[in-house]
Amino acid sequence: MAFQGKTKRALQEFPSPEELYLSGTLPRTTAAVDGLWLHQGDVIRAYAEHHHKTPDLALELPTGSGKTIPGLLIAEWVRRKSEGPVIYATPTKQLARQVLATARREGVPSHLLIGSHKRWNVVEQSAVEGAEAIGVTTYSGIFNSSPKLPMPRLVILDDAHAGEQFVGGEYGITIRRYENPEAYEVVLDALSSFLSGLLLQRLRGQPDPGAHHQVRLLLPAIDPMALAKFDTALATLPEPFKFDFAMIRSGLGSCCVYLSYGGIQIRPMIPPTFENRIFSRSEQRIYLSATLGSGGELERAFGRSQIVRMPLPTKTPPRTGRRLFVFPDLAMGGDAVGLTKRIIAVTNKALVLSQETSAKTEAAAAALAGDSTPVMGRDDVEQDLDVFAKAPAGVLGLANRYDGLDLPGQACRIVVLGGKPDAVGLQEKFLSERAEASAALAERLRTRIVQGAGRCTRGPNDYSVVVVLGSDITRYFSRPDNRGALDPELQAEVAFGWQNSRGADPDEVIENVEIFLEHDAAWREGGEPLVAEFRQDAVKVEAPGADALGSSAAPEVEGWHLAFRGDWVGASEQLQEAARRVGAGGESTRGYRGLLLYLAGVWLHLGAEDETQRARARELVRQAAAASDVRGIWLKEMPELPGAEAVPLVSMDVVAVNAIVARLRGQLRPNRVNDELQKMREALAQDESKAYEGGLTALGSFLGAEASKPKGQGRCDSAWEWGTAIWMTIEAKSEQHSDGMLPLHDIRQANTQLDQLAGDRSMDHPPAGSPAIIVSDRLTVDPEHAPAANTNVYLASTEVVEQIAGDISTVWSDLLTSASGIQAEQTLRQYVRSVMTEHGCLPSQVINRLTQNRIRPGD
Repeated sequence: MAFQGKTKRALQEFPSPEELYLSGTLPRTTAAVDGLWLHQGDVIRAYAEHHHKTPDLALELPTGSGKTIPGLLIAEWVRRKSEGPVIYATPTKQLARQVLATARREGVPSHLLIGSHKRWNVVEQSAVEGAEAIGVTTYSGIFNSSPKLPMPRLVILDDAHAGEQFVGGEYGITIRRYENPEAYEVVLDALSSFLSGLLLQRLRGQPDPGAHHQVRLLLPAIDPMALAKFDTALATLPEPFKFDFAMIRSGLGSCCVYLSYGGIQIRPMIPPTFENRIFSRSEQRIYLSATLGSGGELERAFGRSQIVRMPLPTKTPPRTGRRLFVFPDLAMGGDAVGLTKRIIAVTNKALVLSQETSAKTEAAAAALAGDSTPVMGRDDVEQDLDVFAKAPAGVLGLANRYDGLDLPGQACRIVVLGGKPDAVGLQEKFLSERAEASAALAERLRTRIVQGAGRCTRGPNDYSVVVVLGSDITRYFSRPDNRGALDPELQAEVAFGWQNSRGADPDEVIENVEIFLEHDAAWREGGEPLVAEFRQDAVKVEAPGADALGSSAAPEVEGWHLAFRGDWVGASEQLQEAARRVGAGGESTRGYRGLLLYLAGVWLHLGAEDETQRARARELVRQAAAASDVRGIWLKEMPELPGAEAVPLVSMDVVAVNAIVARLRGQLRPNRVNDELQKMREALAQDESKAYEGGLTALGSFLGAEASKPKGQGRCDSAWEWGTAIWMTIEAKSEQHSDGMLPLHDIRQANTQLDQLAGDRSMDHPPAGSPAIIVSDRLTVDPEHAPAANTNVYLASTEVVEQIAGDISTVWSDLLTSASGIQAEQTLRQYVRSVMTEHGCLPSQVINRLTQNRIRPGD
């Protein structure tokens, strides 16, 4: 008899996921964990008691403390209640396979639904849809233009702190010039009406210092005809761009365009996840995160107005291993890469993480590996990490993979964090480098660093060396506010590592690494007690502006969703409210507030029905300029709203433009000027101090300043004065190499230079806002010395100075060619203003470029 009757039995239910686990009902294998950690039981018990119906819930389980098993137990407990399908999502396919392996080990029925739905097993897909098993998928399996997953009762999102990269990035188009030059040209042509002829020329030619590193913001919705042309161009792009375009086409007018020489990114700042039925219509979404923070990062990343945070209950999780931080840039000798290579040679095995492209990251890994050490990359570990984890030696280089890599025990003992991961994508690069809105990225940046540092410490008995390589990430750790936002245990490890790297002999560093990796009595008795001393003084303090950013997240999310639907007035009102809340963060959130106000003004203009609303839109744009002050240089590049008066130049810029116009109207010899420009650039490209100082003074003159080298001992190397509007003194330390930290006497010397200059001019004090700049490739300052700096003392690299020199050379080349044909004084003045603005060479722009790194913390 082939027929069968009813075989499906009702599943036994339990009061909580913890009791389900303890009941022995799950068919766990012999490889299953011995039992739940105390904090894991606390979390799943609290969920059942208080949050079973909370629509959006974030559970904090620090990296290495075990997120997967609590997530799977919650998923299985809900599934057994027969309330509907359950989906468990991870950022990558590799992680999805890891979750499936854990589920089967722990006796949780699960099936893998990744890749094309056409290749899914029909029986397994039906089992998930019938709530007979949990569906394990990736974020992209949910967030795509046509998801094929069943409508779930519950969605669990593992490693939710990576949401911006794997969710926000899905709602947009990213075109990399060197990968898709044809697509880049098509989109650039469609955007040409928003760009000046000068900028187009720079973007279509060979990269120059200015065009190559800058990111421009464009809002095509301002011009309906241009927006239609833009839409048509995007619709012609081939795969995979056409699928990406489908995600945003209905709300294209709300999208920002981030344009650089190297690529173009088109996306809304906050993803319109309300359009995704799998995500938005599920009864509950649970976000498993290593760090929750209070800055609204989860809400912005997933496009949800409110996510309830359930931090760990009262009990503290076990320590997830021990890390020895090493800062090669602080050691003696000036060879940070060489020292890192020696550290890796201790075990001949390391993981190298970077925000660069895969090719550059893998090249960096190759440079750090020994001559006979295998080098691996993304393609080698696409399926799983075993090829690296089980290899006796090897250096694995991965780009933008700060999450979801488990290398416990002997799998790997060394992690290299190559550079500060604060510009993953053009949107982040614009926010951090142009809009001065890095406060909005602080939580994201901190999470990436914490996650990256924890890749090889996955349990209480693990231990690994964390090599912090690069001046930018070393500077990050030098700032007390950045350290203070870390958990106390991590603060202690960083402080201990800093103390033992600063000025250390490389041989001593290697000896310390060897002692740590042996992890025997010498470390337990000589190292561990010292880390404990640092731990006693460590207290976690939220980063500046975190509370203000957290409170603004809800209106921001609602505003972007309304804009995507085309409700411009409603969207503007929400962003105005968000800007008001962000303002509570003070100076730390000033740049972000300016950006919100500008967008609110543009959106109100797009939806305005009368002159009152249009006038209010223009007022919001003026408020944005006031909020951003000289920091909001990007605002000078944005088109003015119809009816708006031209934004007047600030006084320092007026002085510069007038000085350059006067020089152009004088007895000018173009060939001599070109020779001077060439000599200036050559001087600023070398280390020798006398030549460098002369190059600085020449640079100041070409920028429209009265530039000179003040006479006398201990005076600055170059002084730039734009009348009485603003001054700048520059201490050039061009002969310093990048090793070590900026000496204290350099800071003290810079403190006095502006006052001495004022004394020369018989003035009581220099003009307000005047900065003192130290130019050096030693871009790290000892936290103990930083408070000695005046609040107007900044540190800039020689590279930034070279970029400015390249830009002003381009300005003068243009002026020498074009200015002679302009007769009217006012027309010439406007042209000079335009060219200098385009190349970032107005004094307000130059000061912005040179004052990105204030030495004194907390100001």
